[in-house]
Amino acid sequence: MDSTEKQDRRERAKERREKRRQEISLIRSIPYSDHQRWWSSETIAVVTGANRGIGFEIAHQLALHGLTVVLTSRETAVGEEAAKVLQEGGLNVVFHQLDVLDQESIDSFCAWIKENYGGIDILINNAGFNHNVGSENSVEFAEKVISTNYVGTKNMIKATIPLMRPNAAGARIVTVSSRLGRLNGRKNRISDDEMRHQLEDVDSLSEELIDATVNKFLEQVKDGTWTSGGWPQNNTDYSLSKLAVNAYTRLVARELADRPEGEKIYINCYCPGWVKTAMTGWAGQVTPEEGADTAVWLSLLPDMRVSGKFFAERREIHF
Repeated sequence: MDSTEKQDRRERAKERREKRRQEISLIRSIPYSDHQRWWSSETIAVVTGANRGIGFEIAHQLALHGLTVVLTSRETAVGEEAAKVLQEGGLNVVFHQLDVLDQESIDSFCAWIKENYGGIDILINNAGFNHNVGSENSVEFAEKVISTNYVGTKNMIKATIPLMRPNAAGARIVTVSSRLGRLNGRKNRISDDEMRHQLEDVDSLSEELIDATVNKFLEQVKDGTWTSGGWPQNNTDYSLSKLAVNAYTRLVARELADRPEGEKIYINCYCPGWVKTAMTGWAGQVTPEEGADTAVWLSLLPDMRVSGKFFAERREIHF
Protein backbone atom coordinates (compact mmCIF):
# COMPACT_ATOMS: atom_id res chain seq x y z
CA MET A 1 0.00 0.00 0.00
CA ASP A 2 1.52 3.34 -1.02
CA SER A 3 1.49 6.53 1.04
CA THR A 4 -1.47 8.02 -0.89
CA GLU A 5 -3.64 4.96 -0.16
CA LYS A 6 -2.64 5.05 3.51
CA GLN A 7 -3.51 8.73 3.69
CA ASP A 8 -6.89 8.07 2.04
CA ARG A 9 -7.65 5.31 4.54
CA ARG A 10 -6.74 7.58 7.43
CA GLU A 11 -8.97 10.33 6.07
CA ARG A 12 -11.92 7.95 5.62
CA ALA A 13 -11.46 6.60 9.16
CA LYS A 14 -11.35 10.16 10.49
CA GLU A 15 -14.56 11.00 8.63
CA ARG A 16 -16.29 7.91 10.04
CA ARG A 17 -15.23 8.83 13.58
CA GLU A 18 -16.47 12.37 13.18
CA LYS A 19 -19.80 11.17 11.78
CA ARG A 20 -20.17 8.76 14.72
CA ARG A 21 -19.39 11.54 17.21
CA GLN A 22 -22.09 13.71 15.65
CA GLU A 23 -24.61 10.84 15.78
CA ILE A 24 -23.90 10.24 19.47
CA SER A 25 -24.13 13.95 20.23
CA LEU A 26 -27.61 13.95 18.68
CA ILE A 27 -28.65 10.79 20.56
CA ARG A 28 -27.43 12.29 23.86
CA SER A 29 -29.72 15.30 23.36
CA ILE A 30 -32.80 13.04 23.40
CA PRO A 31 -33.97 12.49 27.00
CA TYR A 32 -34.83 9.02 28.30
CA SER A 33 -38.58 8.41 28.31
CA ASP A 34 -40.33 7.50 31.58
CA HIS A 35 -40.65 3.83 30.65
CA GLN A 36 -36.91 3.62 29.92
CA ARG A 37 -35.87 5.09 33.26
CA TRP A 38 -35.24 2.10 35.51
CA TRP A 39 -33.41 4.34 37.98
CA SER A 40 -34.46 7.06 40.44
CA SER A 41 -32.91 9.46 42.94
CA GLU A 42 -32.56 6.43 45.22
CA THR A 43 -30.22 4.73 42.73
CA ILE A 44 -26.62 4.85 44.00
CA ALA A 45 -23.73 5.18 41.56
CA VAL A 46 -20.11 5.14 42.76
CA VAL A 47 -17.43 6.70 40.55
CA THR A 48 -13.76 6.18 41.46
CA GLY A 49 -11.10 8.77 40.72
CA ALA A 50 -13.80 11.32 40.00
CA ASN A 51 -12.22 14.59 41.14
CA ARG A 52 -11.29 15.55 37.55
CA GLY A 53 -11.28 14.50 33.90
CA ILE A 54 -13.41 11.62 32.66
CA GLY A 55 -14.40 10.49 36.18
CA PHE A 56 -15.70 13.94 37.09
CA GLU A 57 -17.69 14.12 33.87
CA ILE A 58 -19.19 10.64 34.39
CA ALA A 59 -20.28 11.69 37.90
CA HIS A 60 -21.69 14.93 36.45
CA GLN A 61 -23.71 13.20 33.72
CA LEU A 62 -25.09 10.48 36.01
CA ALA A 63 -26.15 13.14 38.52
CA LEU A 64 -27.83 15.12 35.72
CA HIS A 65 -29.91 12.00 35.01
CA GLY A 66 -31.18 12.16 38.58
CA LEU A 67 -29.14 9.47 40.33
CA THR A 68 -27.38 9.84 43.67
CA VAL A 69 -23.67 9.84 42.89
CA VAL A 70 -20.87 9.03 45.33
CA LEU A 71 -17.82 10.83 43.97
CA THR A 72 -14.57 9.37 45.26
CA SER A 73 -10.99 10.58 45.16
CA ARG A 74 -7.70 9.57 46.78
CA GLU A 75 -7.13 13.13 47.99
CA THR A 76 -9.85 14.49 50.24
CA ALA A 77 -9.48 18.22 49.52
CA VAL A 78 -9.75 17.97 45.73
CA GLY A 79 -12.56 15.42 45.97
CA GLU A 80 -14.59 17.63 48.30
CA GLU A 81 -14.05 20.58 45.96
CA ALA A 82 -15.19 18.56 42.92
CA ALA A 83 -18.32 17.37 44.74
CA LYS A 84 -19.04 20.93 45.86
CA VAL A 85 -19.01 22.16 42.26
CA LEU A 86 -21.68 19.62 41.34
CA GLN A 87 -23.68 20.19 44.52
CA GLU A 88 -23.81 23.91 43.75
CA GLY A 89 -25.43 22.97 40.44
CA GLY A 90 -28.25 21.35 42.42
CA LEU A 91 -27.04 17.81 41.83
CA ASN A 92 -27.25 14.96 44.33
CA VAL A 93 -23.54 14.23 44.77
CA VAL A 94 -21.70 13.23 47.92
CA PHE A 95 -17.97 12.77 48.45
CA HIS A 96 -16.06 9.99 50.18
CA GLN A 97 -12.32 9.42 50.24
CA LEU A 98 -11.14 6.25 48.50
CA ASP A 99 -7.71 5.01 47.51
CA VAL A 100 -8.02 1.89 45.32
CA LEU A 101 -4.36 1.06 46.04
CA ASP A 102 -5.17 0.62 49.74
CA GLN A 103 -7.31 -2.38 50.74
CA GLU A 104 -8.09 -0.79 54.12
CA SER A 105 -9.42 2.28 52.30
CA ILE A 106 -11.59 0.07 50.07
CA ASP A 107 -12.94 -1.86 53.09
CA SER A 108 -13.62 1.36 55.01
CA PHE A 109 -15.43 2.84 52.02
CA CYS A 110 -17.60 -0.26 51.56
CA ALA A 111 -18.51 -0.27 55.26
CA TRP A 112 -19.56 3.39 54.95
CA ILE A 113 -21.65 2.63 51.85
CA LYS A 114 -23.40 -0.25 53.60
CA GLU A 115 -24.16 1.83 56.68
CA ASN A 116 -25.43 4.87 54.75
CA TYR A 117 -27.09 3.38 51.67
CA GLY A 118 -27.36 -0.36 52.22
CA GLY A 119 -25.57 -1.01 48.92
CA ILE A 120 -25.00 0.36 45.44
CA ASP A 121 -26.49 -0.08 41.97
CA ILE A 122 -23.68 1.13 39.70
CA LEU A 123 -19.89 1.06 40.02
CA ILE A 124 -17.73 3.03 37.59
CA ASN A 125 -14.05 2.06 37.83
CA ASN A 126 -12.32 5.16 36.53
CA ALA A 127 -9.35 5.59 38.90
CA GLY A 128 -6.22 5.10 36.85
CA PHE A 129 -2.60 6.10 36.35
CA ASN A 130 -0.30 6.49 33.36
CA HIS A 131 3.17 8.01 33.49
CA ASN A 132 3.85 8.15 29.75
CA VAL A 133 2.51 10.77 27.36
CA GLY A 134 2.16 10.30 23.61
CA SER A 135 4.85 8.05 22.13
CA GLU A 136 6.96 7.85 25.31
CA ASN A 137 7.46 4.31 26.57
CA SER A 138 9.17 4.25 29.94
CA VAL A 139 8.35 1.42 32.37
CA GLU A 140 9.85 3.19 35.35
CA PHE A 141 6.44 3.34 37.02
CA ALA A 142 5.22 -0.06 35.78
CA GLU A 143 4.43 -1.38 39.26
CA LYS A 144 2.28 1.64 40.14
CA VAL A 145 0.51 1.54 36.76
CA ILE A 146 -0.33 -2.17 37.13
CA SER A 147 -1.27 -1.80 40.82
CA THR A 148 -3.63 1.11 40.19
CA ASN A 149 -5.21 0.18 36.88
CA TYR A 150 -5.50 -3.58 37.30
CA VAL A 151 -5.11 -4.61 40.95
CA GLY A 152 -7.01 -1.60 42.33
CA THR A 153 -9.84 -2.11 39.84
CA LYS A 154 -9.96 -5.84 40.57
CA ASN A 155 -10.09 -5.26 44.34
CA MET A 156 -12.89 -2.68 43.95
CA ILE A 157 -14.95 -5.12 41.88
CA LYS A 158 -14.45 -7.90 44.42
CA ALA A 159 -15.37 -5.63 47.33
CA THR A 160 -18.49 -4.14 45.76
CA ILE A 161 -20.13 -7.22 44.18
CA PRO A 162 -21.58 -8.21 47.61
CA LEU A 163 -22.95 -4.63 47.91
CA MET A 164 -24.82 -4.70 44.60
CA ARG A 165 -28.52 -4.27 45.31
CA PRO A 166 -31.08 -6.52 43.59
CA ASN A 167 -33.24 -4.82 40.97
CA ALA A 168 -35.14 -5.89 37.87
CA ALA A 169 -32.84 -3.94 35.53
CA GLY A 170 -29.68 -5.47 36.98
CA ALA A 171 -26.76 -3.79 38.73
CA ARG A 172 -23.96 -2.40 36.56
CA ILE A 173 -20.15 -2.37 36.69
CA VAL A 174 -18.38 -0.31 34.03
CA THR A 175 -14.60 0.00 33.83
CA VAL A 176 -12.72 2.67 31.91
CA SER A 177 -10.22 0.79 29.76
CA SER A 178 -8.34 1.40 26.50
CA ARG A 179 -7.97 0.08 22.97
CA LEU A 180 -4.26 -0.04 23.77
CA GLY A 181 -5.06 -3.15 25.83
CA ARG A 182 -6.68 -5.10 23.01
CA LEU A 183 -5.48 -8.68 22.58
CA ASN A 184 -5.99 -8.66 18.84
CA GLY A 185 -5.53 -5.09 17.72
CA ARG A 186 -3.56 -4.69 14.49
CA LYS A 187 -0.98 -2.76 16.48
CA ASN A 188 0.36 -3.08 19.99
CA ARG A 189 -0.71 -6.63 20.75
CA ILE A 190 1.16 -9.33 22.66
CA SER A 191 3.30 -11.16 20.12
CA ASP A 192 3.49 -14.40 22.14
CA ASP A 193 0.80 -16.47 20.37
CA GLU A 194 0.44 -19.04 23.16
CA MET A 195 -0.02 -16.37 25.84
CA ARG A 196 -2.49 -14.48 23.66
CA HIS A 197 -4.55 -17.61 22.95
CA GLN A 198 -4.67 -18.47 26.67
CA LEU A 199 -5.95 -14.98 27.50
CA GLU A 200 -8.47 -15.18 24.64
CA ASP A 201 -10.10 -18.41 25.84
CA VAL A 202 -12.80 -17.16 28.20
CA ASP A 203 -13.78 -20.70 29.28
CA SER A 204 -10.35 -21.44 30.74
CA LEU A 205 -9.50 -17.86 31.72
CA SER A 206 -8.62 -17.46 35.41
CA GLU A 207 -7.50 -14.76 37.80
CA GLU A 208 -4.30 -16.77 38.34
CA LEU A 209 -3.51 -16.65 34.61
CA ILE A 210 -4.09 -12.88 34.39
CA ASP A 211 -2.01 -12.27 37.54
CA ALA A 212 0.77 -14.52 36.23
CA THR A 213 0.84 -12.56 32.98
CA VAL A 214 1.28 -9.16 34.65
CA ASN A 215 3.73 -10.60 37.20
CA LYS A 216 5.84 -12.07 34.40
CA PHE A 217 5.97 -8.61 32.82
CA LEU A 218 6.93 -6.94 36.12
CA GLU A 219 9.71 -9.51 36.67
CA GLN A 220 11.07 -8.72 33.21
CA VAL A 221 10.90 -5.00 33.99
CA LYS A 222 13.05 -5.63 37.07
CA ASP A 223 15.67 -7.67 35.22
CA GLY A 224 15.63 -5.48 32.10
CA THR A 225 14.42 -8.13 29.63
CA TRP A 226 10.93 -6.69 29.01
CA THR A 227 11.87 -5.15 25.64
CA SER A 228 12.33 -8.63 24.13
CA GLY A 229 9.37 -10.19 25.98
CA GLY A 230 6.83 -9.73 23.19
CA TRP A 231 4.79 -7.17 25.13
CA PRO A 232 2.86 -4.27 23.56
CA GLN A 233 5.29 -1.75 22.09
CA ASN A 234 3.36 1.46 22.80
CA ASN A 235 2.74 2.64 26.38
CA THR A 236 3.72 -0.89 27.39
CA ASP A 237 2.91 -0.85 31.11
CA TYR A 238 -0.37 1.05 30.63
CA SER A 239 -1.39 -1.19 27.70
CA LEU A 240 -0.74 -4.34 29.72
CA SER A 241 -2.64 -2.99 32.74
CA LYS A 242 -5.68 -2.39 30.53
CA LEU A 243 -5.30 -5.76 28.80
CA ALA A 244 -5.49 -7.33 32.27
CA VAL A 245 -8.58 -5.25 33.11
CA ASN A 246 -10.26 -6.36 29.88
CA ALA A 247 -9.48 -10.01 30.60
CA TYR A 248 -10.73 -9.70 34.18
CA THR A 249 -13.98 -8.13 32.92
CA ARG A 250 -14.62 -11.21 30.77
CA LEU A 251 -13.76 -13.53 33.65
CA VAL A 252 -16.11 -11.83 36.13
CA ALA A 253 -18.91 -11.72 33.55
CA ARG A 254 -18.60 -15.51 33.21
CA GLU A 255 -18.67 -15.95 37.00
CA LEU A 256 -21.75 -13.71 37.36
CA ALA A 257 -23.66 -15.15 34.41
CA ASP A 258 -25.74 -17.63 36.41
CA ARG A 259 -27.21 -15.14 38.87
CA PRO A 260 -31.05 -15.27 38.90
CA GLU A 261 -33.27 -12.60 37.35
CA GLY A 262 -33.64 -9.67 39.70
CA GLU A 263 -30.11 -10.21 41.01
CA LYS A 264 -28.19 -9.83 37.75
CA ILE A 265 -24.93 -7.90 37.65
CA TYR A 266 -23.69 -6.78 34.24
CA ILE A 267 -20.01 -5.93 33.87
CA ASN A 268 -18.43 -4.29 30.81
CA CYS A 269 -15.47 -2.11 29.93
CA TYR A 270 -14.98 0.63 27.38
CA CYS A 271 -12.43 2.85 25.70
CA PRO A 272 -13.22 6.57 26.06
CA GLY A 273 -10.83 7.54 23.27
CA TRP A 274 -7.87 9.88 23.57
CA VAL A 275 -9.44 12.45 25.88
CA LYS A 276 -8.23 15.98 26.62
CA THR A 277 -7.35 15.48 30.29
CA ALA A 278 -4.36 15.83 32.57
CA MET A 279 -3.51 12.16 31.90
CA THR A 280 -2.94 12.86 28.18
CA GLY A 281 -1.21 16.18 28.86
CA TRP A 282 -4.33 17.87 27.40
CA ALA A 283 -3.28 16.55 23.98
CA GLY A 284 -6.33 14.35 23.34
CA GLN A 285 -8.82 14.65 20.50
CA VAL A 286 -11.99 13.93 22.49
CA THR A 287 -13.68 16.13 25.09
CA PRO A 288 -14.30 14.75 28.61
CA GLU A 289 -18.05 14.95 27.87
CA GLU A 290 -17.60 12.65 24.85
CA GLY A 291 -15.18 10.40 26.74
CA ALA A 292 -17.70 9.90 29.55
CA ASP A 293 -20.64 9.15 27.25
CA THR A 294 -20.27 5.39 26.74
CA ALA A 295 -19.81 4.79 30.49
CA VAL A 296 -23.04 6.66 31.23
CA TRP A 297 -24.85 4.89 28.37
CA LEU A 298 -23.79 1.44 29.65
CA SER A 299 -24.76 2.42 33.20
CA LEU A 300 -28.28 3.43 32.22
CA LEU A 301 -29.09 1.10 29.31
CA PRO A 302 -32.78 0.20 29.81
CA ASP A 303 -32.75 -3.38 28.47
CA MET A 304 -29.30 -4.45 29.56
CA ARG A 305 -28.45 -7.96 28.39
CA VAL A 306 -24.77 -7.59 27.52
CA SER A 307 -21.96 -8.53 29.89
CA GLY A 308 -18.26 -9.19 29.54
CA LYS A 309 -17.98 -6.96 26.46
CA PHE A 310 -15.74 -4.12 25.33
CA PHE A 311 -17.22 -0.91 23.92
CA ALA A 312 -16.22 2.35 22.28
CA GLU A 313 -18.55 5.11 21.09
CA ARG A 314 -21.61 3.06 22.15
CA ARG A 315 -20.58 0.13 19.97
CA GLU A 316 -19.09 -3.24 20.86
CA ILE A 317 -15.50 -3.71 19.71
CA HIS A 318 -13.29 -6.80 19.78
CA PHE A 319 -10.99 -7.47 22.73
